[in-house]
Amino acid sequence: MINAEDIKKGTAIRMDGKLYFCIDFLHVKPGKGNTFMRTKLKDVVDGYVLDRRFNIGEKLEDVRVERRPYQYLYQEGEEYVFMNQETFEQVTIASEQINGVAFMKEGMTLEVVTDASTETILYADMPVKVVLEVTYTEPGLKGDTATNTTKPATVETGAEVRVPLFINEGELVEIDTRDGSYVGRVKA
Repeated sequence: MINAEDIKKGTAIRMDGKLYFCIDFLHVKPGKGNTFMRTKLKDVVDGYVLDRRFNIGEKLEDVRVERRPYQYLYQEGEEYVFMNQETFEQVTIASEQINGVAFMKEGMTLEVVTDASTETILYADMPVKVVLEVTYTEPGLKGDTATNTTKPATVETGAEVRVPLFINEGELVEIDTRDGSYVGRVKA
């Protein structure tokens, strides 16, 4: 159990039978009345964000989570097989538990978050930025850099992203896995 004033970003708590991560918090001391904590909590399973107020001194059930590196091995239907980098144990993770699954390729290392008390896998996080090769896009024209227009491109994982007009097939591009946006071109 932890006190409400001990909540920080990344703190995991169990509330109403569900697991939440604190993504933002604010310690509020109004002119009148008691001090309280205003928090934004993200549901681990559903992903929705909840605004919640806690009074100072209120007891909450904290959850100890562990983050470990796992290497992606292969896909088996809608599930993905990963190997723990420390113990070499293999686990399967459902695609809906992986953030940025569309940009994942074999051999990548992801950070897997588990509930330490039950050893349950909560979710897996891709690196924020990945470098992927463009496998198909319409040919670009030299000098198409004046405007901010984009075109669709398919990368090596099969995901479709929007890239600037000057990007051609075979080029390496950096992609933000959180929203699938183009970050920049990478020189080989």
